[in-house]
Amino acid sequence: MALMKFGLALLGAGLIAAALVACSPVTALNALAPTGTHTRTVDVPYASGARRQLDIYTPTQAAPGGGWPVVVFFYGGSWNEGQRRDYAFVGEALASRGILTLVADYRLYPEVRYPDFLRDSAAALAWGLTSAQRLGGNPRRVFVMGHSAGAYNAAMLALDARWLQQNASGRHSPAELAGFIGLAGPYDFLPMTNPDTQPVFFHPNYPPGSQPLSHASAAAPPAFLGAAREDRLVDPQRNTMGLARRLRALHVPVTTQVYDRVSHTTLIGAFGTPLRWLAPVLDDVAAFVERTPPR
Repeated sequence: MALMKFGLALLGAGLIAAALVACSPVTALNALAPTGTHTRTVDVPYASGARRQLDIYTPTQAAPGGGWPVVVFFYGGSWNEGQRRDYAFVGEALASRGILTLVADYRLYPEVRYPDFLRDSAAALAWGLTSAQRLGGNPRRVFVMGHSAGAYNAAMLALDARWLQQNASGRHSPAELAGFIGLAGPYDFLPMTNPDTQPVFFHPNYPPGSQPLSHASAAAPPAFLGAAREDRLVDPQRNTMGLARRLRALHVPVTTQVYDRVSHTTLIGAFGTPLRWLAPVLDDVAAFVERTPPR
């Protein structure tokens, strides 16, 4: 009987998760996110323009000595869609673990193509590096993080120094980052087959130097790379494990986690309170941030 009840509970949880994913998932995840874990400051400009703003999630718990660790997060959406308010549940989740979190917008296709969204992302990260201490964060514990297309943005900023050195928020360097967190990221994806992303990278005339894998070096910050084992959109073996192998060969500390009960989408959805049972992604990311030493 107990086993039957457990099975029914899992079935019910699965149906709830399916409903959340099928019917406006971010609305549900944001609506169910706790509010007492953080204070939220919205519409903060990091450069000029409506798509160059970010929201700040400040933990309500006391900051450790030196300030909270800081995560600058970029969402996915094939560089075609997305907005920072949809990812309030990610900001809340990280803030609940004592991480000062910045969730940033960046310009999307067709307004821009590669590499303009990287310039925006670099400006947002540079703003976070410059502002960390003023916001109560530790400027030596700043991490760049992203999911899917956002993980690509984060990887390029962490691995290719061009973007932080040339941006609208002041000159910076990947050497200032404590770490890089990539979830379901495309790091080695040419030639492109997705019709939504092909024009973003000028298919078939791809710009040189557009692949994060080619920028891996011994100077890269420590990395956490997570993926869904059954990801049907971004091949985890070629991308997540491929980048992990390249970085490890260069003696860069890398933590990898491949999760069984999530998809490309629910990997980030698992940050939301109702879906955390799917995979311990939040626990693993928070543990990585906690144990990674200051840069």
